[in-house]
Amino acid sequence: MGLPRWIYVPALVGAVFVLLPLVAIVARVHWAEFGSLVTSEGSRAAFWLSLKTSAASTLLCVLLGVPMALVLARRRFRGLALLRSLVLLPLVLPPVVGGLALLYTFGRRGLLGSELDALGIQVAFSTIAVVMAQTFVAMPFLVVSMEGTLRTAGQRYEVVAASLGAAPTTVFRRITLPLVLPGLVSGAVLSFARSLGEFGATITFAGSLQGRTRTLPLEIYLQRETDPDAAVALALVLVVVAVLVIGLARQGRGVL
Repeated sequence: MGLPRWIYVPALVGAVFVLLPLVAIVARVHWAEFGSLVTSEGSRAAFWLSLKTSAASTLLCVLLGVPMALVLARRRFRGLALLRSLVLLPLVLPPVVGGLALLYTFGRRGLLGSELDALGIQVAFSTIAVVMAQTFVAMPFLVVSMEGTLRTAGQRYEVVAASLGAAPTTVFRRITLPLVLPGLVSGAVLSFARSLGEFGATITFAGSLQGRTRTLPLEIYLQRETDPDAAVALALVLVVVAVLVIGLARQGRGVL
């Protein structure tokens, strides 16, 4: 079935709107100095910190988000709609609000932070705080992807396996996970990409300490004020990494 010809006009406008700023970044890069701009000590520290914390937050998203998606997709109980809305709230909240919420929960004078501080455990303004901030904003992406995949897959195979005497854990491990693996991969990659680009919640809850909490987006923001050329070069690095991650995810999902 063909598409109406007029569809191509807004589609082209939308594509230009998305791609033109990326072209502008590429055009603004000083290629002769690109290597030195992205390999400074601060840039390298921010890049590797972003990769490590994003990987850690993605793992947390999988460990915590998959069970949440299963509950939301497979169970019916009073308050389910409210629970789903609250779980997905970080999708629409400004990240800085999420950072404030984390700070007032785990900060030194926060709801739980004061108790942790009495035990000698300080969470805010640490690398752990970076991971927590990234997990807070990224987990809904995995939950949405997994819940949709679970609903599409249905429960017929799980019901058959259970009727044959398989334990719930066995059904989950042998039936459910293989069925939803493409959605899990897609959600995990989206979570990683969101964590990699996280800024607002991170700077609010973790601050900007070089080598400890200053991720690549924070480094780009700071360099924008002092060295715009370095900021543009680092922004291009972040764009390239994000494109590679999304491309690998689509390739992997196609294979699965």
